[in-house]
Amino acid sequence: MVQFHYPCPDCRTTTSLHAPDCRFDGTPWHEIELAYTNILSTLATGAKREGHLREQSPDRWDRLHSAALSRLRHDQRVRETASGALELLSPAAFREQVAVPTQEPLQTIYEEGSVPGCHDHALFALIAYYEMVGFSWGDTRERVVDWLRESGTWDRGGFEEGSPEAVVDSKRHVYIRGYGWRQAAEEAAAVIRRRR
Repeated sequence: MVQFHYPCPDCRTTTSLHAPDCRFDGTPWHEIELAYTNILSTLATGAKREGHLREQSPDRWDRLHSAALSRLRHDQRVRETASGALELLSPAAFREQVAVPTQEPLQTIYEEGSVPGCHDHALFALIAYYEMVGFSWGDTRERVVDWLRESGTWDRGGFEEGSPEAVVDSKRHVYIRGYGWRQAAEEAAAVIRRRR
């Protein structure tokens, strides 16, 4: 099941502890959640052009609303229709859309698989990505275990654990802690590209 935790539109935290340079540090958490719920509740009634979305928002539209909408678009929770309206993706459509990473350097890791020398970073990046987009630990575990097998990563060797399941289980702390994926993905993809 895909979950949504109302991340800060700037630093992505899901608590009131923001990054030091976050432009919403000090904003009461209920205001952040309210901006999201204003957008989501309005779009839940049907697709709307951005101007109409702003007009129909239950509360006055402000920079927090604009940032929340931008985050929803970036995180692929909201998309633009062919007619230019914004629509909220259903949980099933969202899950399908983000199940296969299309953003570099994750795409390289996902499509080519990992190689010895970067397994730790590749696994870290994929687990962190699935956590970030809201997959449960069970779904994340299943997807990464399947990826280990289907990408050929498991067959390349280089693991101390005896099974793909044990490898993924040993990285559960990445999911629990909610680490970011970008640095690990960049390092893993660089190794993969050098081995092509």
